[in-house]
Amino acid sequence: MMPRFWPMFRKEFIQMRRDRLTLAIMIAIPVVQLLMFGYAIQTDVRHIPTVVLDQSRTPESRDLIAAFENTGSFRIVAHVDGQSALDAAIARGQAQAGIIVPPGYARDLGRDLTATVQVVIDASDPLSSQSALAASAGVGQVRNLAALAAAAGGARPAIDVRIRPRYNPGLRSPNYIVPGLVGVILTLTLVLITAMAIVRERERGTLEQLIVTPITRTELMLGKIAPYIGVGIVQMTAVLTLGRFVFDVPLSGSLLLLYGVSLIFVIASLSFGLFISTLVKNQQQAMQVSFFFVMPNILLSGFMFPRAAMPLAFQWFSELLPLTHYLQVLRGILLKGVGIDAIWPQVLILCGFAVGLISLAVRRFHKTLD
Repeated sequence: MMPRFWPMFRKEFIQMRRDRLTLAIMIAIPVVQLLMFGYAIQTDVRHIPTVVLDQSRTPESRDLIAAFENTGSFRIVAHVDGQSALDAAIARGQAQAGIIVPPGYARDLGRDLTATVQVVIDASDPLSSQSALAASAGVGQVRNLAALAAAAGGARPAIDVRIRPRYNPGLRSPNYIVPGLVGVILTLTLVLITAMAIVRERERGTLEQLIVTPITRTELMLGKIAPYIGVGIVQMTAVLTLGRFVFDVPLSGSLLLLYGVSLIFVIASLSFGLFISTLVKNQQQAMQVSFFFVMPNILLSGFMFPRAAMPLAFQWFSELLPLTHYLQVLRGILLKGVGIDAIWPQVLILCGFAVGLISLAVRRFHKTLD
């Protein structure tokens, strides 16, 4: 057996050396992913985007807001003038927390009364909301301990921090995970299926028959993805149905709007798979490149780890992933019940991904065998 084994062993090394693209992918992907995810993935959520409604507008209220920001858990991104503006910022995902200081805050402190402060938290992300809950309670405790130490015995607490979790008040993980699974499953299956579309035709020899037909490149690409659009919609329906009736995930918004945006995301995912198919030479390379794309989608899009916990550079990088914007749409419609007025930026970005990726796939594909 051994005399026949070593020639085969040598032959495989020679073939591996000739297929330089596959060899480079096998070596580079683990290194790049380790460096990327090692820096990006953090479970310690800090600098949560926060809006402030300061109705007191006094030195005491500004000092309180600074105390929240000094915890490191809150990052003040805007000051708003009314409750509706604060609610809209949280609903649209521009902020994950809101601090409301009532008009009589400084007056109550001056009269040795308990001053009330309200912290509104977007609880659709349990990990981020738990960090905000702990930090808010900590601010109140520190202030109250300082007030008790400075006053005579029996003095009442100086601040009552009232925390109001929204959209997922029970901090249920399925409400966060199930909508994300819709996007992850669509990305994983649709990209992999279409990434092997062209190379499979080439390996089976059927690409020659397509080349000699009068069909245009655009018609060929659209014909490749059209059957799988229905597959993606069926997959999404199955996951949403199970999530609703098995895991009790709410459906607060418009189902028609959800399906409309999902159709755009499905087309974008299929188009990216086709684009990958025009870059590689065989199905093995197509699968490797697809996984290289799928892993950042799972880990950097906000599906498993809050984007607010990532370094700023990776937060910007995650904006280049279609799944990042689709997850904002899913959780916005399912958990928050928002309409198109709140998610139109994400919808436009997904449309741009769909059009851009299908254009790149058409441009890359040539009706030749070389």
